[in-house]
Amino acid sequence: MSAAHIRPEPDLIIHASCVALEGRAVLIRGAAGRGKSALALEMIHRRAELVADDRTCLIRRTGAVIAYAPQAILGAIEARFVGILQARIAPPSPIVLIVDLDHQETERLPQARSCDLLGQELPLLHGSAAPHFAAALMQYLSSGPWTPS
Repeated sequence: MSAAHIRPEPDLIIHASCVALEGRAVLIRGAAGRGKSALALEMIHRRAELVADDRTCLIRRTGAVIAYAPQAILGAIEARFVGILQARIAPPSPIVLIVDLDHQETERLPQARSCDLLGQELPLLHGSAAPHFAAALMQYLSSGPWTPS
């Protein structure tokens, strides 16, 4: 294994999936069967790259929480009723957003929420069954949230 593929010992391993776009990652968490892999697959279909599926390693670095996959599952994602698929692999990526599928959003324009992850405050969104949810997350990764001037 080359030095580029050596992963540091994680500070934390969590039950979550993670995808990235242009070096910015979203961590998708929730109980088994909530749709973490399904949402990740939808985002991969829209150009995201897989960081990790089902188990995500996290390390804290200056001002960021970095996500990466355990070596044993690198590049693999479960597609329920299809099998384990190979996906484009993102390098270890800083998390810029957490999506919690254990809670469903009820507000059209939700209030800002955040979550502490390894001592870093990160924006938090609740899940949504809206057909545009994956596209909205891709836009968030691409451009971030709107901030009034």
